[in-house]
Amino acid sequence: MDSAAASTGPAANKDRGSKNANLRDRGAVLAQYLEQLKPKVLAAFENDNVAVLPRPELAVRIGHIVTTETDEDSNNLNLLDRRNLVADLIRWLLHSSPMAPPKTAPAVPLATPAAAESESAAEDMLSPNRDPKKPAEAQVSKTVETTKARIEPLVMDRLDVSAASRLPRADLAIQLRDIVNEVLAEQKIRLNSSEQTSLVELLLDDMLGLGPLEPLLADEALTDIMINGPAQVYVERRGKLELSNVTFRDNEHVLNIARRIVSVIGRRVDETVPLVDARLQDGSRVNIIIPPLAIDGPSISIRKFAKKSITLDIMKQQNNISEQMATVLKIASRSQLNILISGGTGSGKTTLLNALSQMIDERERIVTIEDAAELQLQQPHVVRLETRPPNLEGTGEITMRDLVKNSLRMRPDRIILGEVRGSEAVDMLQAMNTGHDGSLGTVHANRPREALTRLENMVGMAGINLPAKAVRTQIAAALDMIVQVSRMRDGMRRVTHITEVIGMEGDIITTQDLFTYEFESEGLDGLLKGHFKSTGLRPHFAAKAAYFGLDRRLLECM
Repeated sequence: MDSAAASTGPAANKDRGSKNANLRDRGAVLAQYLEQLKPKVLAAFENDNVAVLPRPELAVRIGHIVTTETDEDSNNLNLLDRRNLVADLIRWLLHSSPMAPPKTAPAVPLATPAAAESESAAEDMLSPNRDPKKPAEAQVSKTVETTKARIEPLVMDRLDVSAASRLPRADLAIQLRDIVNEVLAEQKIRLNSSEQTSLVELLLDDMLGLGPLEPLLADEALTDIMINGPAQVYVERRGKLELSNVTFRDNEHVLNIARRIVSVIGRRVDETVPLVDARLQDGSRVNIIIPPLAIDGPSISIRKFAKKSITLDIMKQQNNISEQMATVLKIASRSQLNILISGGTGSGKTTLLNALSQMIDERERIVTIEDAAELQLQQPHVVRLETRPPNLEGTGEITMRDLVKNSLRMRPDRIILGEVRGSEAVDMLQAMNTGHDGSLGTVHANRPREALTRLENMVGMAGINLPAKAVRTQIAAALDMIVQVSRMRDGMRRVTHITEVIGMEGDIITTQDLFTYEFESEGLDGLLKGHFKSTGLRPHFAAKAAYFGLDRRLLECM
């Protein structure tokens, strides 16, 4: 029997019959869900005029309802079923529901790109990778993004970019809005007023700011922004990484933003200098690495500058430290102890350094030394120094060590190093040993003892041939305290150790813990439970605290 005959045989008829039965069952399930979800859809749109809402927004908001309400039945409903359910609910809402506009009402205005996007918006909303808890407003960006990509070249053709860049943002926005409206009308693209405003803001951000990064930089809940090429932008919120919905057009778009960042501070990024540290105008720290070093496209990492100054009291309220620990750290800073803050990447070392620096007397002269200036000192007498990379000829580099040496000639009361990472450790230790008490610095290490080992290794990087005991003796004499800070797996930063450096015993640097953090369990909310524990030992720096009249308060904390 040939294939044509086989397709019309009894077996084929049986298969077709079973498929039809399955379709009928599936239709019955969807109809049941449809009736179930209608009241929830009405409640969600009770304050809206559905006649004027763009279809993509309807798709996203109804998709959110469908995903939330059918999540437990994911085995019964596949992605296609959910998409069909969204389409049926939109149709019912616009044509048959109590909220449906009159039959004579004009059709719902649609942007030309939106019509093709409506189903994909629903599909994106229902995707297992999409977070159903994200606000719908944050996800209704495809229409505006698509429209922007389509009209941006036409808008730029009609705009004198060089003259426009000199205008205040508000004036430029007025001119740009008129041009955008003209182009939208010519292209027969219809957007509502909020979408038009978003479109103008996006164009302004590309012309005057940092393009797609602007809304992320404006979000105070974010602490880090990580761009891994044009299609992948991660952010850190409450200590946890999440994928944002921000994208760039292509690698060149990312590279243009990188060039704009570094040009402001007189640096450059290109194939000859593919790796650069920089800062934004608000003080946020930036690291940029581009091809050929970054294989998959330009990568930009931004550590955001906190607009709100974090103090030890705020850290106490946030449970980063205990009340007793906060008091001991205040006394340690007031007593002019040399303190090293140790921790991993993103653990909050700079934040803690800023908090400790607020205890410094306003009459003291402070010199800060950093690769990219990000410290936020509040005192009036601060001199900020920043390293400089080599020029095109490979000359003119100013290192941390050069700046530390120079700072000793500037009559500082305190020297603060943003991060100790190399041979400058020698000069820092010498400064601490020659009357510059109360100096602060940070180092990458996972435990206080490891921080001491790293310091010893960094002294070796300076090429000074000293016996190990001599180096350790210098470290023990210079350093008074190590504060260990850690970002734990629940995303919260906690001070896990406050450790004093006591002195030497033979060839070993001796230390004692004043406070530690002890983990107990994990709560139902995902936060770790534990407590900050005092060791009850008498602080070695009690005599120094007594000189400043703070010894009694110090001993009460222990």
